[in-house]
Amino acid sequence: MFFEASKILWFFLSPTNVLLLTLIIAGLLLFTRLYRVARIVVLAAAIVLLMVGVTPFSRFFVQTLENIHPDISQDTGRVDGVIVLGGATSFARGQLRVGEGGSRLVAALELARANPQARIVFTGGSARVLIAEERTEAEGARIFFDLAGLGPDRVIYENQSRNTLENAYFSKRLVEPKPGERWLLVTSAFHMPRSVATFRRAGFDVVPYPVDFRSDGRFSDDFRPFSIAPDGLRLTDMTVREWIGMLAYWLKDRFGSPPREPGA
Repeated sequence: MFFEASKILWFFLSPTNVLLLTLIIAGLLLFTRLYRVARIVVLAAAIVLLMVGVTPFSRFFVQTLENIHPDISQDTGRVDGVIVLGGATSFARGQLRVGEGGSRLVAALELARANPQARIVFTGGSARVLIAEERTEAEGARIFFDLAGLGPDRVIYENQSRNTLENAYFSKRLVEPKPGERWLLVTSAFHMPRSVATFRRAGFDVVPYPVDFRSDGRFSDDFRPFSIAPDGLRLTDMTVREWIGMLAYWLKDRFGSPPREPGA
């Protein structure tokens, strides 16, 4: 129930959808006696849309998440295991697609080859609500790793989880980490704060290994003339979703119960 409710709620809370709905309602009100108020609302929504969509605001906003955990890609410490979160693979017309989150898969390959003794776990099922997904993210990752030469004996696939909360609980049950083991958690930098907090609440003490940075991390680099972010709305949506997700997971942790695997 939590999974379905979160998907439905996000549809109405997404900044892009809120702005578009506001513009539509205000546009209709222009033909009523409230046209003066509607003019102000349209102007305000247009200014917000411009600021979020075509200025560096979105890059600064995503930094509130990406700067929480530092890049440790040069760390040479011991690695007992690696957890790789889904979000990089999908299928279209029967073909595998690797999206922006593909950095997660590349990092997993690098870590697997640099740490031949480490256990590698990929966790990701299907996040669809209304239409069932026949092929999971784990299946896509398996195809990618096989093509890259990372054999099936090196990777454990968890294909039931639908969100970060289930990633954490199902992965812990699968690998049963022992005290003192050092497990790296690989996911996109903007998604790392929620992921780390969720895994640690599940009793899985992971070390964040952020990848797939969407900002350069410094004001001077992100604010470049004539180099505005064309995907500003999407970046803003992602950032807002992560902050709302952290709040929702915190509330579920306090008042809800751990997720159960299908059939359990």
